[in-house]
Amino acid sequence: MPPFQLPGQTNFYSGKVRDVYTIKNKLLVMIASDRISAFDVILPKLIPFKGQVLNQIAAYMLAATKDICPNWLLQTPAPNVAIGKKCDPLRVEMVVRGNLTGHAWRTYAAGKRNLCGVTLPEGLRENDFFPTPIITPSTKATEGHDEDISKEEIIKTPLVTADDYEKIEKYSLQLFARGKEIAAKRGLILVDTKYEFGKIGDEIYLMDEIHTPDSSRYFYADGFEERQNNGEKQKQLSKEFVREWLIENNFMGKEGQTVPEMKGEWIETISSRYIELYEKLIGEKFVPQKLIDEETKQKIIEALKEIVHHTN
Repeated sequence: MPPFQLPGQTNFYSGKVRDVYTIKNKLLVMIASDRISAFDVILPKLIPFKGQVLNQIAAYMLAATKDICPNWLLQTPAPNVAIGKKCDPLRVEMVVRGNLTGHAWRTYAAGKRNLCGVTLPEGLRENDFFPTPIITPSTKATEGHDEDISKEEIIKTPLVTADDYEKIEKYSLQLFARGKEIAAKRGLILVDTKYEFGKIGDEIYLMDEIHTPDSSRYFYADGFEERQNNGEKQKQLSKEFVREWLIENNFMGKEGQTVPEMKGEWIETISSRYIELYEKLIGEKFVPQKLIDEETKQKIIEALKEIVHHTN
C-alpha cells in the first residue's frame, strides 16, 4: 500500500529510492526517500536527509538548465517532494563522460578501446580528461541491469528515432557543459552524469533528477592535476564511496552475498557526505527539515490544486 492516497491518483510505484504517484495520468508526484541503493540493491538502513539533499539539488539544477531544454518539474512543495509532468520515457539513458573513470576506466583497463561505439584514445590514465566529452548510452532496463548500447544500435531499434536521438544527444552535451560550468564555480569538476528524457506529444522533456550525487560524479578541482601526476586517487563527491565500502566488505550485489552491517557511525558519515556535496555544489548552508507525513501530504494536495487550476 502507498504511504499516501492522493486526490486523482491513478497509479503508485515504489522505486529503489523514490515513491512515485501518478495523478490523472498527467502528473507525477515523486517523493525522494532516505533509502539508498547500490549495485541495484536497496541497502537496509535509511540515510538521514538524503532525500531532501537529492530533491533540492535536482530542483536547483533543473531550474539552472531550463533554458537549454524543457523539463518535467513544476513544483517542489516540500523538501523531499517534486511534482511535474508525466512523460512517456525514451528507453535510453544518456551517460555523458568528461573523464576516464568508473565503468569507462574498467573497460579501458581491460584493454578495450571501444565503448558504446565510441573509440577511446590510447595513452590515457584513470581519471584523465577525454579530449571532448563522450556519450556512452545505455538501455533503460525495467528490471535488472542497464546495458551498454551504441548510437547506431539505438537508431536501428524502436527505442528512439534518429531525429529524437539527435535532439537528446545535443541536449545532453549542452546540459553537461552547463553542469561543468556550475561545478567549476564551486571548485568542482563534473566528471560524468546521466540524463533521462521523455516525450509529451512530439516535444522532448528532460526527466528525473540531474547533477545529483546519485546520478553524477564530482572531483575536487583543487589539486586535481597534482593527484593525476602523482598517480593518486582523486578526491571526489559522489555515491562512489558507498560502493567502495561495499566492495571492501565483499558485496557487489551478486547472488549469495550479504550486505555488510551498516553501523550508526557509518550512516552518519554517509549523511554528512551528502550534505557536504549539497553545500559545496549549491553554495548554501543545508537546512535539515523534519518530514511529517500529514504535513507533507497537505502540501502536495495544495500544490496539485494550484497546478490543476493553472492548467485548466
